[in-house]
Amino acid sequence: MAVLLLTLLVYGLGLLLTAVGSRLAGRCTTWCCALCGLPMWVVGGTVAPFCLALPQLMLAFLAAGLSITGLAVGTALAGAVASLGLALAVCLLNPRHTVTVDRSEFFRKCLLLLAACGVLALFVRDGTLSYTGTGLLMFLFVVFVLISIVYQHHYIYGERSIIVTTDRAPAFPQPESTTAIYGYTAHTMAFPVMSVANALKNLAGVLGGLVLLAGGAQALVYSVASFASLTGTIQALWAATLISFGFCLPLLADALDHPFGSVWKRFSVRCRYFPPRTLPIQLINSAILNLTLALPISSLMYRERLPFGSQFRHYDLPACAAMTLVLLLPPLLRRRLYRWQGALCLGLYLLYVAVAWFLPLSGA
Repeated sequence: MAVLLLTLLVYGLGLLLTAVGSRLAGRCTTWCCALCGLPMWVVGGTVAPFCLALPQLMLAFLAAGLSITGLAVGTALAGAVASLGLALAVCLLNPRHTVTVDRSEFFRKCLLLLAACGVLALFVRDGTLSYTGTGLLMFLFVVFVLISIVYQHHYIYGERSIIVTTDRAPAFPQPESTTAIYGYTAHTMAFPVMSVANALKNLAGVLGGLVLLAGGAQALVYSVASFASLTGTIQALWAATLISFGFCLPLLADALDHPFGSVWKRFSVRCRYFPPRTLPIQLINSAILNLTLALPISSLMYRERLPFGSQFRHYDLPACAAMTLVLLLPPLLRRRLYRWQGALCLGLYLLYVAVAWFLPLSGA
């Protein structure tokens, strides 16, 4: 019992460190990129999605380096499923907010996510991720970066686009001021004065955030390995439940607009590095990065063909593909989003967790 309580304590500490580290590193990295002269539409298309998926990327990197492949693959896949079926579902279900997304960008990202699922389904049939599959996933990652940069350029400069919402009719964006068009940072954070002191402070924030993130990921690797050993279960079970849910907690707080108020709310707002209204697209970005970046990184760190267990092939991949189709088809056919899409995605996520918990498969 004492070992179990200690493991739970380490798990909670790991979640706290990864959440704080990823937000701190993301905020300070965004400022450092601005200091280096990078346009904010480049930063928004590269740094922001990467920082949102940073906890899963770091954990998969460490787990693969330690040859704990079940945890590495499970973290990436379950992270994608949780981003769609939990965080994005709650965004759609939240009655206090109207979800708005750019229709074309939403299509492109959903199709890219389906393409990643298709590549995985095709190249893991023998139980390992082939080198060809790894290369194709990395190619999709490059395509994702290019698409994201182009979209952010259109978003920041206020170019007219078709918006789909959870309201009854689609609308075109009507910026209220020049700041609404050009002010990416006006929706995120106010940059401090460009000075040597602030530059050093933010550089220290990047390094400190990465250190906290690495320490938290290491604690989570230890806790998951301990849970699996103590209970005699597979690591994929804990990746699909404790790890994916824990990583989603900060995103759920953002999706619900911090209904209870907290110290985390003040920290999160201060360290925000993307506009709040782009959260739905950012969640899809996170799911794409889990598949197109975390898995190739894990494969490279493992230095062999990455084992891909039966549970991942039969549970995680179909769940991710099904949720993507649920999100894609209504805007494609009816030109709007619906609250019931969130309810259906949440139901699929709960079904996925239940099946993974009560009917685990071998090889994970």
